[in-house]
Amino acid sequence: MSHADARVGATNRDMLWLALIPSGLFIGLVWALSAIALPWQLQLDWVPSLGVGLDWYIDALSAQFLVLITGIGTMVFIYASGYMAHDANAGRFFLLLLLFMTAMVGVVSADHLLVLFLFWELTSLISFFLVGFKHTDEQARASARQALFITLGGGLALLAAFILLAQITGTWSLQAIVASGPELIEDPRLPAVLMLLFIGCFTKSAQFPFHFWLPNAMSAPTPASAYLHSATMVKLGIYLLARFDPAFNELLLWEVSLIGIGTITAVWAALLALRERDLKRILARSTVSALGTLVLLIGLPNEEAALAVIAFLFAHALYKAPLFFVAGNIDHATGTRSIDHLMGLRRQMPFTMVAAILASLSMAGLPLSFGYVAKDVVTTAKSGTDLLQIVSYGLLFVNSIAVAVAAVAAIRVFWGPANPAFARVREVSWRMLLPPLLIAIVGLEFELMPAFTDPLLVDAARVIAPAADIGDLSADHSIATFVTVAEVLVIGLVLFLFWEQLHRYLAGLARLDHYGCAALFERLLAGLTRVAAWHTKTLQHGNLSGYMRLTLVVLLLFGLGAWLAGDVDGSGLWASSWPAYEQGWALLAATVLISAGALAAPFVYGRLALLMVIGLVGYGSAVLFLFAGAPDVAFTQFMVETVLVVVAAAVLPHYGAPSRYPEPRLLNAAVAVAAGIATFILLAHMFSVPSDRSLAEWFATNSLPEAHGRNVVNVILVDFRALDTFGEIAVVAFSALAAWPLLRTMRKRRRTS
Repeated sequence: MSHADARVGATNRDMLWLALIPSGLFIGLVWALSAIALPWQLQLDWVPSLGVGLDWYIDALSAQFLVLITGIGTMVFIYASGYMAHDANAGRFFLLLLLFMTAMVGVVSADHLLVLFLFWELTSLISFFLVGFKHTDEQARASARQALFITLGGGLALLAAFILLAQITGTWSLQAIVASGPELIEDPRLPAVLMLLFIGCFTKSAQFPFHFWLPNAMSAPTPASAYLHSATMVKLGIYLLARFDPAFNELLLWEVSLIGIGTITAVWAALLALRERDLKRILARSTVSALGTLVLLIGLPNEEAALAVIAFLFAHALYKAPLFFVAGNIDHATGTRSIDHLMGLRRQMPFTMVAAILASLSMAGLPLSFGYVAKDVVTTAKSGTDLLQIVSYGLLFVNSIAVAVAAVAAIRVFWGPANPAFARVREVSWRMLLPPLLIAIVGLEFELMPAFTDPLLVDAARVIAPAADIGDLSADHSIATFVTVAEVLVIGLVLFLFWEQLHRYLAGLARLDHYGCAALFERLLAGLTRVAAWHTKTLQHGNLSGYMRLTLVVLLLFGLGAWLAGDVDGSGLWASSWPAYEQGWALLAATVLISAGALAAPFVYGRLALLMVIGLVGYGSAVLFLFAGAPDVAFTQFMVETVLVVVAAAVLPHYGAPSRYPEPRLLNAAVAVAAGIATFILLAHMFSVPSDRSLAEWFATNSLPEAHGRNVVNVILVDFRALDTFGEIAVVAFSALAAWPLLRTMRKRRRTS
């Protein structure tokens, strides 16, 4: 190791103190839960003019997620201080982890839908940087883009759902919307709301057909993968569906959609796990399968389902985080995650093996693990409803695959003949051993000490099902339960023993990947690229007259559509209410100037002559403004036209003859005449409409007392439209900066000539 690497390693190990941030939050949260009754509420003004406040609401469901976010987060920070010890970009990684944790805390604590959405999208943005952390790797960049497109796209659908819910209920409060669930059922907009909500939640939690992005996100460093899969981002869709379940659980659309999509996701992801050779991708596929199971459980209409959701969600975090840490330890020590090469590591990495075995016991649902308790509750919830037989068989298959995956992580990697290439492999540092061992042991302790978990988890289940009579959280140790466990265990071990044969068979179906969801997504991106190329070629062709022609045609179509949608009889065009001006001669002069410039422009070829005739249009418009009651606009127009003519006349001699594009002169003439007639009709119609003086009177009344100015126009520009005026000033300033290089070049040319 070089001295530079040693210095980097020492600096990164010093970042262990950052674990004090999540650990402090975790300890404070546990103390608050024991001392202060839930729920906790806090309301702070943020944008009161828009009705947006920083409203926070923490009940038992939020508290459970906060415990996982901060508790697992503490272990992730400790683990990362060892895993990233010799990475020069470790500081950036820890900053992203802190921001990610903050965004997660914001999502599960926010009560205002817009604030929740803000943190929701922040998790997608930060996960983009985490997945693409190794930005020099093309595959990492592609996976990060894929995750960002899918989750941010789903976020836009979720925003639309939130807006519709706020319109229907008249509130942005999540708790108030859930409480008004019975009133929403009869609203005809509710199906659209649910579809948009499903898209937002399914994209975030990798449900079919959006399931493919999560395994591809394994390019992220292992600490981020462990955090993402166990306690954070991918669970957000589950959190939001659980939040809305009390409002919509009785709807057939809600039940059928969640049970159907959840079952498809769980079974398909479990099947795809058999095709993988990368240990992290195998675990990622099993995570997608577990998320599908959670979605299915939320869709179940019985009372036991709420407790099953909470128990399985908690158990999944307690075994999936250690297993990802184990995969990271193996990759860190051996340089590979391929199960084709990993075998017999029990002597080189004994402590990592112990962590893998303890976590795998819970994943397989064996007794003396919290996974056993969770899967027993899931079985109870499944038996308490009229599920289709295929759904029941699907869950049996999913549980069996979980046993097989657990066996791969705990048996295949560490037992069997040792690979001679790993003879010099050594166990990782304590920073990378303590987190998986501690979390896996906690998973065992929770089954042995159910009274410690009951208050929080049972109360969280009651949030999902407020009317349900939910008892304590305990496992059934009857003979029937052990028979069910044994059945799943035997099927899972058979799948494990025949893993290679199943893998070869499924790998032979690779041609079907061309018709899968991932391939469809790539084809959509390719189609979008082609559409963008066609759009650029068609609309950004570089011909200024073409731009003008297209703009006028679009405006004409919009104007025609608005006219047809309104008063098309034209009776008001020639009303006698047209205003009579005393300075009619001035308006006539302005009309002559504008008409003369417009009519002469098509027949003038020289640049300077064309500039002069176009200037007639500008001066005629200034005269019109002057006698129409807008002297400030008129003088501005006079100044702009004069400066334009002077500057342009000074610059034009330095350029050659203008290039001539083949122009459709008849089409240009037709568009110009149509635009002129449409403008005339629009103005005539405006004159026939009674004027509304309310806004003018308001400004006249409030300019002096509110803004302390007697010039109403100046007050509007400086006070009432301050940001708009500031923007205009900025545009002028930027234009001057842009023109400065041109003027400097002209000055140099003059000196050299």
